[in-house]
Amino acid sequence: MDRSLKALTHTGRRREQHEPAVSASASSRNNVQRQKRLILLTGASGYVGGRLLHDLQMKGYRVRCLARQPEYLVARIKRPTEVVQGDLLDPSSLGNAFSGVNTAFYLVHSMGSKKGFEEQDRMAAKHFGDAARRAGVRRIIYLGGLGDESEDLSSHLRSRHEVGRVLRLCGVPVIELRASIVIGSGSLSFEMVRSLTEHLPVMVHPRWVNVLSQPIAIADLLAYLMASIDLSLNKSMIVEIGGQDRVSYKDIMVEYARQRGLRRIMMPLPVLTPRLSSLWLGLVTPLYARVGRKLIDSIRHPTVVHDHSASRLFAIRPRSMAEAIASALRNEDREFAQTRWSDALSSAGARGLSFGGMRVGNRLVDSREASVPVPPHQAFEPVRAIGGKNGWYAWNLLWRLRGILDLVAGGVGMRRSRPERDLRVGDALDFWRVEAYEPDRRLRLIAEMKLPGRAWLEFSVEPAPEGSRIRQTAVFHPAGIAGLLYWYSVYPLHALVFRGMLLGLARRALRSEGRIRMIA
Repeated sequence: MDRSLKALTHTGRRREQHEPAVSASASSRNNVQRQKRLILLTGASGYVGGRLLHDLQMKGYRVRCLARQPEYLVARIKRPTEVVQGDLLDPSSLGNAFSGVNTAFYLVHSMGSKKGFEEQDRMAAKHFGDAARRAGVRRIIYLGGLGDESEDLSSHLRSRHEVGRVLRLCGVPVIELRASIVIGSGSLSFEMVRSLTEHLPVMVHPRWVNVLSQPIAIADLLAYLMASIDLSLNKSMIVEIGGQDRVSYKDIMVEYARQRGLRRIMMPLPVLTPRLSSLWLGLVTPLYARVGRKLIDSIRHPTVVHDHSASRLFAIRPRSMAEAIASALRNEDREFAQTRWSDALSSAGARGLSFGGMRVGNRLVDSREASVPVPPHQAFEPVRAIGGKNGWYAWNLLWRLRGILDLVAGGVGMRRSRPERDLRVGDALDFWRVEAYEPDRRLRLIAEMKLPGRAWLEFSVEPAPEGSRIRQTAVFHPAGIAGLLYWYSVYPLHALVFRGMLLGLARRALRSEGRIRMIA
């Protein structure tokens, strides 16, 4: 493997602690080499593919994304990344996508399909491989799944292995990375673990919860994918990758609960069949039963590394399971904070609000909009002045009562008011603190009151055809069942206050009534 790459492909610790110093000329040469090679990426709208797209762009690679619905990727791409329309089940739509491509990533599967997903996966892989061969692609990098092929594997794992075989038959050298559970904020397996552990103080679990796996942190998985671009390759290869530990889902849930400070009781219940388990998951997790069933069918088989050639081929030291969970929790906070609440709400497929608000991951969200016929700087003026002696524009008596209750509970209450000057990040604002502030655009507050969880309140203003759009969003991350009970018990009152507050902001922006359009 290229010596310079070997120094770059590590993630067990912070990269800056390991990367050797390189001259400006060497770095420039690397950038030129990357820009000369065109990489085709499928699955860029998915969990792994989306993160890989970010890393490829940050490293300066020329990237072309193949997508059935290119509009979903518009917000993620940076120049000069391209997005082309194409459907892997329609070979006639693929020709232009492969033109000039050096390396192609295959990160798609049909796990969410209602039926016939194995045939769809088989045909999609064949069309992809054939198009790659005709275009002269130098290598295909495919992310498959761990599992002993000598066993009677689930249909999902069997299909993942078959896709690898179909790609290898096309004639283009293939690097097939086989991985087990991926631990990262937003990954399918991590979302299941998190929801079960957060929502159920007492868990009855079937036998499959004790089956061994070898989970890998998303950062380590991405490092393997990136390193595969320059890995010396004469023929196709299968590389098994995983984290440091062989653990069960039960072990992962126990460790997650420990890091979140949750006390959980787990009791075995052997009679839970995969079908019943999938229905159960559909009730208490973000997974719907069809995906849950396929996931459980795969979990019933051990997914551990037997071939350790990855340690010889890659200079990557994978994290432990505990480190992967800790990293996922840290990154989740950062990534969710950096995401616009409105974007998160839209990605959840929600336009309006039902009782209890909306759920985005493990967070509960109440997001509302109002349009006002004034420019953004005028619409933002009441946001800039919120709190303290100016109040919260609606139900101020209830806000003061909440502050008194917080004081009684040992919290900060509303004694701190607000600074007389313009707000800055870090300022105290009643029982909130300013976490992000962009003049005339956005204010995000994090709660410092006593709560069974964590809470944020964000206001944003954007230009709109009719003037400006004010969005107000409350986000609550519950701490276990106590947090859920708190949110749903006070939600009717919160809904009343939040609606009144948004209306008050809009009226103050207009300095008169009658020209406000409530959107949600």
